[in-house]
Amino acid sequence: MTEYELIKGCIKQDAKCQRLLFEQMAGKMLSVCLRYANDSMEAEDMLQDGLVRVFNNIHQFKFEGSFEGWVRRVVVNCALKHLQKKRIQFSEIKENSNDGLRMESYAFSNLGEEDLMKLISQLPDGYRIVFNLNIIEGYTHEEIGQMLNIQASTSRSQLVKARKMLQYQILQLQKIAV
Repeated sequence: MTEYELIKGCIKQDAKCQRLLFEQMAGKMLSVCLRYANDSMEAEDMLQDGLVRVFNNIHQFKFEGSFEGWVRRVVVNCALKHLQKKRIQFSEIKENSNDGLRMESYAFSNLGEEDLMKLISQLPDGYRIVFNLNIIEGYTHEEIGQMLNIQASTSRSQLVKARKMLQYQILQLQKIAV
């Protein structure tokens, strides 16, 4: 079954197509939710809300661009709405902060994807959300500001703090490993 047929089947509320779409997307979208959630149960709640919204609004997909990208955007928006209910706090720092740490190239050599994702998941909520939206999802600071109802400069500062914290954590891991 092609993606087009699958989507059309879901629009017609064909249970077989819906199950197939769920099976294709659930794992990928759960990994997206895990980046925003504090634990797996919260991620599963985000996923469920996101996929319900996908099925309720699948008729709005215009077959322009990637369907997976459209689903991801819906799921990310649901995850953000879930987090906004928790009233995430974003703190401001000076725009001209240039005291970033310099990373040695060896610090990345033994760091696997799982290790990096674990470090990202340990970031404070504001840092983690902005890091995920900007670095992983590719949103601009202006888009993030609109999504989170914060200033673009706040998004930038949260990203700077997230990067500094990740750099520090990676350096600490390297000291332990040596």
